[in-house]
Amino acid sequence: MSIWHVTGGRPLRGSVRVQGSKNAVLPVIAASLLCPNETELINCPHLSDVEAAADILRHLGCRAARRDDTLTIDTTAPDRCDIPRELMHKMRSSVIFLGPMLARFGQAQVSVPGGCELGKRPIDLHLHALRLLGAEIREEEDAIVCRAAHLRGAEIPLALPSVGATENAMIAACAAEGTTVIYNAAREPEIGTLQEYLCALGAQVSGAGSPVICITGFSPRRQAGLRVPPDRIAAATWLCCAVCAGGEIELTGAAPEHLSPVLAALGKMGCAVAAGHDVIHIASYGRPGSPGAVVTRPYPGFPTDAAPLLMAAGLRSRGSAVFIENIFESRFRHAEEMTKLGADISLRGPLAMVNGVERLTGAGLTSPDLRGGAALVAAALGAEGETRINDPGHILRGYEDLDVRLRSLGADVWFE
Repeated sequence: MSIWHVTGGRPLRGSVRVQGSKNAVLPVIAASLLCPNETELINCPHLSDVEAAADILRHLGCRAARRDDTLTIDTTAPDRCDIPRELMHKMRSSVIFLGPMLARFGQAQVSVPGGCELGKRPIDLHLHALRLLGAEIREEEDAIVCRAAHLRGAEIPLALPSVGATENAMIAACAAEGTTVIYNAAREPEIGTLQEYLCALGAQVSGAGSPVICITGFSPRRQAGLRVPPDRIAAATWLCCAVCAGGEIELTGAAPEHLSPVLAALGKMGCAVAAGHDVIHIASYGRPGSPGAVVTRPYPGFPTDAAPLLMAAGLRSRGSAVFIENIFESRFRHAEEMTKLGADISLRGPLAMVNGVERLTGAGLTSPDLRGGAALVAAALGAEGETRINDPGHILRGYEDLDVRLRSLGADVWFE
């Protein structure tokens, strides 16, 4: 258990570089298992989730080593196709290893995934997609056993544009005979990154960014490389921290085109936001305005992961805001913790009403999940006095040197 100490009231000033994307690199790490190869991932973030994914590869008999911001993977000689409970429970996205293992070994056994408790996050769509490709799947009490002597191309209609199910289907389909078409595919930028990597491995994949993705063939290559794109949720976190604390910061190495709904909401709050090719500048002084109604939707809609951060930015707004969550039923578990700071939040099912208050006061809090924990840190930057946040490791799953980088901007933040 880590304890974050945040003393608010210090405006942020300076520049910070956006880390590599967690949600982009994790499926790529899993996809490296697809065929014997050596992969070099540049701009790979230092995160506990990334290390958990690397540990899974090592458990399977592969090699994974880091040097500075580069992760080098060798999947030439894996010697097993099962992932134990203790590794699966380190991160929710561990289920993404199902597709690669089926494609490489024709079988896989995993326990039920772990990760943040954001309510029901069924993997039914993952299993449905793999079954359509020819997998036989047996669901046991705490394990999933898959076999596929021969994968075959298929049409895969997804009931929801699930990012994970889209990724698993894309990877497994590379080893299938014939053409696979995924309908109602997720359109997130991370899908485009996976497509780029699969193509570097020798797969013929097209359509990322649209609702229809086609996989038509695979000629495996022995080497592949990828530069991990910037993390759009980490970028949103920095922007919202600047609103909470006040001040003026610049993000470098960013991808503004992936943050349009967040930038629009911050602009509506009265923040001065300017974006260039890979730079975002934000200035915010005094109490911000209200973002109005914020409705989370699959990309290109407002991202669910950014909702807790924008809520933190709006706690001291001049007005009221409503947040409507359409992805995870327990997304707003951080709201009760925010009220301990003096925030005025009322919950009704998937709806959160936030009435801005003039001041927040430091308190003892508990981080409920990754983004909720980061939102508590952001909110504490705008509170008077010290806030202590008990965190069982959630925040470090998604943020690289968050405390160090906040201090470089002038914040009073440290953790033990």
